[in-house]
Amino acid sequence: MSKKIFVGGIAFKTTDDQLRDLFAQYGTVVSATILKDRETGRSRGFGFVEMESDADAQSAISALNGTDFDGRRINVNEAREMSDRGDRRPSRGPRNDF
Repeated sequence: MSKKIFVGGIAFKTTDDQLRDLFAQYGTVVSATILKDRETGRSRGFGFVEMESDADAQSAISALNGTDFDGRRINVNEAREMSDRGDRRPSRGPRNDF
């Protein structure tokens, strides 16, 4: 079963292939994607890597979290499902639902 990893703090010049190569040192990479802004196409500075096994993913997380990659300190941890992230909408004060 594959495991998805969140990678934050990625340099804007980093490519998907460079991210894949970094994680390939720790096992088989299923996919590596840096998210891009819809309007500009510029990197958003974070991405996701999917590794083939849980053991490979844990090894990569332990080895890479807090390390320097492409001139930036990256944060690497297990990705959470969208529903696990909580309500991300900004608070707009009390609602007046009469």
